Amino acid sequence: MTILLALLEAAGLAKLGAGIGASIAAIGAGLGIGRIGSAAMEAIARQPESTSDIRANMIIIAALVEGVALFAVIVCLLCLFL
Repeated sequence: MTILLALLEAAGLAKLGAGIGASIAAIGAGLGIGRIGSAAMEAIARQPESTSDIRANMIIIAALVEGVALFAVIVCLLCLFL
């Protein structure tokens, strides 16, 4: 009986850990993309002639950050269900 109770408790903690991990990944991605946008706007304000280059680099970096965050959320969901 105590082994079953320990397994149920461990499963509950795993779900809690997966939820916390997914939320940290989402918050981190949001903060990262916000900083990318902020830095890009400051760079465009300083050098308006290179707007298209800065914008293209900003979109590429934001997509990479979002991809890493999505990967982290998927790993947390796999830990939750497997």
